[in-house]
Amino acid sequence: MYALEFEKSVKKDFITIGTGDILYIKNSLYAFCENFSPAYEQELLKIGKIKKLQGFNEDIYRLKLRSYSVIYKKENDKLIILVLSVKSRENAYKK
Repeated sequence: MYALEFEKSVKKDFITIGTGDILYIKNSLYAFCENFSPAYEQELLKIGKIKKLQGFNEDIYRLKLRSYSVIYKKENDKLIILVLSVKSRENAYKK
């Protein structure tokens, strides 16, 4: 089973998001972690819910949740999904 950790920058991202959406995002992420397996990941990749992002030295993924994109990476040795960023999909790739 995977654990969920948030980068400190995610707290700043949550400031611009409504309380209801924050609750939805957090609940969705905890469910994502509970159900996560290689087969589940492949299924989500196939339907386009998650996508491996190119141009990074490590494996970085995007998870679509309503109008938000969650940018995350997997650390297999620690079995942790580290959430790097939560932004509206129109602003997800701006730094």
